[in-house]
Amino acid sequence: MIKHNCFFLLTLIIVSCGGSDEFTYTPIAVPDDEVPPPPEPVISDTELLDLTQRETFKYFWDFAESNSGGARERYHPNEPSRDAQVVTSGGTGFGLMSILVGIERGYISRVEGEQRLTQLLDFLQNADRFHGAWSHWINGATGNVIPFSPMDNGGDLVETAFLVQGLICVKEYFKNGSESEKTLAQQADDLWKGVEWDWFTQNQNTLYWHWSPNFGFDINLQLKGYNEVLITYILAAASPDYGISKEVYTSGWTSDGDITSSNTQYGFPLLVRHPGAQQFGGPLFWAHYSYLGLNPKGLADDFVNYWNVNLNHTNINYAYCVENPKNFEDYGEECWGLTASYSRNTDGGIGYNAHHPANDIGVISPTAAVASIPYTPNESLSALHYFYRHKDKLLGPAGFYDAFSPEHDFWVAEAYLAIDQGPQIIMIENYRSGLLWNLFMQNEDVQRGLDLLGFQYTKP
Repeated sequence: MIKHNCFFLLTLIIVSCGGSDEFTYTPIAVPDDEVPPPPEPVISDTELLDLTQRETFKYFWDFAESNSGGARERYHPNEPSRDAQVVTSGGTGFGLMSILVGIERGYISRVEGEQRLTQLLDFLQNADRFHGAWSHWINGATGNVIPFSPMDNGGDLVETAFLVQGLICVKEYFKNGSESEKTLAQQADDLWKGVEWDWFTQNQNTLYWHWSPNFGFDINLQLKGYNEVLITYILAAASPDYGISKEVYTSGWTSDGDITSSNTQYGFPLLVRHPGAQQFGGPLFWAHYSYLGLNPKGLADDFVNYWNVNLNHTNINYAYCVENPKNFEDYGEECWGLTASYSRNTDGGIGYNAHHPANDIGVISPTAAVASIPYTPNESLSALHYFYRHKDKLLGPAGFYDAFSPEHDFWVAEAYLAIDQGPQIIMIENYRSGLLWNLFMQNEDVQRGLDLLGFQYTKP
């Protein structure tokens, strides 16, 4: 309407002048039809961290499996009944730790937290166990194993370790509380100490990932570094009744020292061999899962310093995205982070992929940068601000969605995975207060295990 009026006014002026040669045309500025949008509200780093933790917490509280209180393997807001009873044991360990954060941050009361944790530990106590280990997936309604793969229908030692990491934090958090809290702490302690870690060695100097009552050790997957499973060896050494020797650690996890690497990328030494990703490092969850409770600061064995491993791994991942050798849309200082997550299939559908620089298909996973905040605080906060600026697409009912691709018209996986949401709320808290690191590292059994393996480490 404004443009039309201005045109009409100009016509009247020309007509009134009778088209005289003396008329001098002076252009009239035509206002734009579109009113500029208001500026984006400014959010501080502190407010953004608060928002991210609070919204992510909902995954483990509002969207937990209803009967058990455990963490669902996945949650699709547009398909909420999908796999509704599939509880993931490792993700539930992350959930235990997230509930402690929820109490500390005031999202729930201490009583509410104690009640949910009691529900959850009662469920775990009655669920299927295999020489003390829980299965990867558990039916939340019955406590029975749900096979993760045809032969993986028994104990999963790595998922169990992620769960135990959470149980130890629960024990430490409540051990000096009320009588009911002390009971909860004792239950958490008893549960983790029932895991027969030494059974999973087959009397050899290494740990094995799986055991099934039907297939035994047929999967035959040894736990060798470097990857996400360091915590398994630490806990196995910490066990007072089913512990392992240092030889199991040295020959298993470190392969008698062959875990080390002399490769360097972007000026950062990798320090350890990343299977399948020797030059740029593997997916970033390798720098997260074992270190949610296990504090990597000052953590060193006979061969390597794990803080330096994780710091360099993260910096290489970041530098790769900034370099952006494949010229993917938006990659750079604010949009970065490659790890295992939901992914975009070639047909545009949702799938799963372990993203890393040597397997980069243009998909960014928010958990990669967010959960790396202890290692790269400035770079991770820059990424968080980018995610928040695109909150209309990326922020859903339980935090930032699992993955997205600006390269493909800003495709978004509108879904969540427990093992991706948990590290975000936990590692932000470790960055802010050290809560989970302090709880886990103060545990006397954990310290005894670290001492047995010859570790240097930081005590709270």
